[in-house]
Amino acid sequence: MRQGDRKCSSGRKAGPYLACAALLVLPGCLPGMDGTGVSRMLMPDTSVVAEGLDPGDTGQAGAEASELLNDLMGRRSALPDGSVMDSVAGAVLAADSRPAAAALRSARLRARAQSRNWLPSIGPQVSLSSLGSVVAMLVVEQVIFDNGRKKAERDFAKADVEVAAVTLVQDSNARVLAALTLYLAAREARDKAALARAAERDMAHFEWIMSERVAGGISDQSDLQVLRQKLAEIRSTVQREDEAAGAALAELSAMGVDPALLDGAAMSRGGLASLRLPDPAPVPLPVRMAEAEQERAMARARIDRAGFLPTLSANAALGRGAPDPTLDIRTARPLGFGTGDDMRAIEAATEGERRKVAQAREETERRLRRLQQERGALARQAQEGAELTSRAKANLDLFQAQYDAGQRQVMDVVGLYEQFARQQQEAAALVYRAMQAELQIAAELGLLADGDKL
Repeated sequence: MRQGDRKCSSGRKAGPYLACAALLVLPGCLPGMDGTGVSRMLMPDTSVVAEGLDPGDTGQAGAEASELLNDLMGRRSALPDGSVMDSVAGAVLAADSRPAAAALRSARLRARAQSRNWLPSIGPQVSLSSLGSVVAMLVVEQVIFDNGRKKAERDFAKADVEVAAVTLVQDSNARVLAALTLYLAAREARDKAALARAAERDMAHFEWIMSERVAGGISDQSDLQVLRQKLAEIRSTVQREDEAAGAALAELSAMGVDPALLDGAAMSRGGLASLRLPDPAPVPLPVRMAEAEQERAMARARIDRAGFLPTLSANAALGRGAPDPTLDIRTARPLGFGTGDDMRAIEAATEGERRKVAQAREETERRLRRLQQERGALARQAQEGAELTSRAKANLDLFQAQYDAGQRQVMDVVGLYEQFARQQQEAAALVYRAMQAELQIAAELGLLADGDKL
């Protein structure tokens, strides 16, 4: 009897250990598992997680593979290769501090952690018994059935990665757009300053002619005063445009652009070429963001819904005085009189996210249509402005010939020259405004940077 009692006692002591061993082996017996999950959970993975859209060879590509990430990485920059704009975009991206990339790395780490949430959870439990002694145990819990909560948590982490990825692409495109806007502003200001300097030289010549006529008693002093006022306005325009160009170039330099790319010779050589916008256009970034947030919200709703449903888990403990292994059925959230309303609120939240996607599509489509119409109108106006400038130059040459023949007064030629100079300034501005609208379209579509290089 004593020997039998000892056997039974040893069997009772070994029971918790055998139960824990069974819990640890259980995940290896699940379909699709290789039995090495527990060791991967206990030993931290020291592989590097990439700070970018492409996860590289970090062993997480399978966990993160999604249509959205593939779409983002497949987008190519619409900027002409080898152009100054392409060089400016590359420089500002290289100098970017990339806070969104750090957020993406954090989301990837959370997704990697959640990808193993099906494994048993192991943790210590220390309690003070009624006799005043300390009882320490190692508690092992394996969830057997949870109404899809664990899978929803993995889906939430994956959607969180997608949201962070879209944020990274949006931030990168916004940075490039800001840099190229400054670049266009600097070029426009330099072009206008060059035109104003040419007008200053011509107006100074008219002012010299008028001063000579006034000195000879042929013309009135008031005409000379008007010409000097016009000349002062032109010089003020030159100074203003030079200052605007300098401010834009200073900002670009602060963003990490090499000053050699911004000198006068380099900018004058870099012509403004049309962007290579694909047809059909990719899904705009605001729509992609709304879709990713919808997936994340739906996963969050599944987690909340599963919290009201029962979960079956196996529990065992290691240690002196540990209780026998148990099967527990419990809910993460207690049921009450407001549970029905809570469930309906969860469903309403998912419906709200669906409507946000539809709203994002509508608003983005409106912006793109407006920008496309604006780009077409500005391009047409720029072409018309070039034609009007050519006509104004022809009229000016005619008046100049008539003036040389003594058929026109100096002020007649000056008035027509002012119109010609003003037309030149307006035509130059229209070209850059059309390019700015095209850049805004590309930024909306996420086409100002190569996705696989972010």
